[in-house]
Amino acid sequence: MERVAALEKQVAETKPGESHFMVVGLATVGFAATTTKYQPPSGSQQVTKTNSFPDADRYEFSPMLLWRHGTKWLLEFEPSYTGGALEVNWADLCYFAAPGLTIRGGYFVLPFGIYNRRLAAGWINKLAPDPEGIDLPGTDFGVEVSGGLPLGNMKWSYAVSLTNGLQLLPDGELQPAGITDNNTKKTVCGRLALLPFSNSSLEIGISGLYGGAGDADSRLSKANSTMYGADLNYVKTITPFLINVKAQYSRITTNSQQYIKPTDSTLYTFDNKSSSAFAQISIRPVSAESNLVKNLELAFRYVNFKTPENSTWGQNYHEEDIGLDYWLSWRSVLKFTYAWTHSTSTANVSAGGVPGITDMNNLYLQFAIQL
Repeated sequence: MERVAALEKQVAETKPGESHFMVVGLATVGFAATTTKYQPPSGSQQVTKTNSFPDADRYEFSPMLLWRHGTKWLLEFEPSYTGGALEVNWADLCYFAAPGLTIRGGYFVLPFGIYNRRLAAGWINKLAPDPEGIDLPGTDFGVEVSGGLPLGNMKWSYAVSLTNGLQLLPDGELQPAGITDNNTKKTVCGRLALLPFSNSSLEIGISGLYGGAGDADSRLSKANSTMYGADLNYVKTITPFLINVKAQYSRITTNSQQYIKPTDSTLYTFDNKSSSAFAQISIRPVSAESNLVKNLELAFRYVNFKTPENSTWGQNYHEEDIGLDYWLSWRSVLKFTYAWTHSTSTANVSAGGVPGITDMNNLYLQFAIQL
């Protein structure tokens, strides 16, 4: 009874405005139709057609729960249902220590590049699909410090994290280690950005990551991965158009290791390097007199994704996306996207890799909204 009385007293003494609770989030739903043409090294071409509603690969319902305690503490939690399972996008606790300094702990998107952290939401992304190869380093458990400060007429921002890191699989692929680290080594990741113009129209960023990736006490225990990248974001109004240019390049390397051939369980090696890049431009006639016209936006993106030659999953992938968006409001958009993809296998056939060339034509109709 004393504990209940103490709690009642604490609640009664809570000052108005000290704590706030808010539910926001996002939702994305759509339709996708795909034609796939696979050409093996010998033999006839194989053609398959599929379609899905509500576009299972990009369907998402993600309410975000925000709880602020005073002016220093913020709790963020975003569960997500994507059609296959209920997952968590992030769940962390933020402490606003000082101007230009925020400390975060929990499960969060790593500070690498701009896409995963700032552009992936359906109502922000100008095109329906995500760029191929952009998933790493993804989301992880750990701590982070971030912030930004003026630099004369310029601005700069930073974010540095210490997390469990990546796990190297027997075939050489990488995935997040999860809540329980697979070794005693931690991964350092960070991004530094400069906004050289006083109006913040241009942002240039560089990112880096380093950490152990091999399972402890295993043949891969000394494996480590290094990742670096660069990104750009530029917004410019040339009446009557608003032009937005975004780009990102990343490269990840794992030191020399011996991998298992699935075909006969013998060991072999390959140069384990992957790279991904995209460049995107969008144009919107924001100053047009017609409401119909000024709410339209045309977007184009080129994507290149290369995985290691001689691995079982090696490929050289290219993609071109073109889309027309109609903005119903500043946070709700209807998107029509057409994408062409071309993938040439560079896999080791003797190790179980699939040879040949794969071409895909993808049609997307998608609606996205910030809640």
